[in-house]
Amino acid sequence: MKRPEEVIIRPIITEKSNRLMEDQKKYTFEVAMDATKQEIRHAVEKLFGVKVLKVNTLIVKPRKKRVIGKFRRYGYTRAYKKAVVTIPADKELDLTGV
Repeated sequence: MKRPEEVIIRPIITEKSNRLMEDQKKYTFEVAMDATKQEIRHAVEKLFGVKVLKVNTLIVKPRKKRVIGKFRRYGYTRAYKKAVVTIPADKELDLTGV
């Protein structure tokens, strides 16, 4: 099993993830592409000291983006794995130190 620091790469902070945090206690993280749900659950429980109720994962596909320059060229964003972790309603995670 991997170390928790290798599984959780960074928290994802967007308007939608902030709404999920406040309303439903769901936290969004970018995780390693080969991480399983059990490894993600274990990593969040070790790093933050809370019990995880549910883990949902998805792979975000790369999108085509225009590269700024003299010519019309296109590049792609990178693909990554995202995990949405649900915790009990009375708990809260501190994402500032991650």
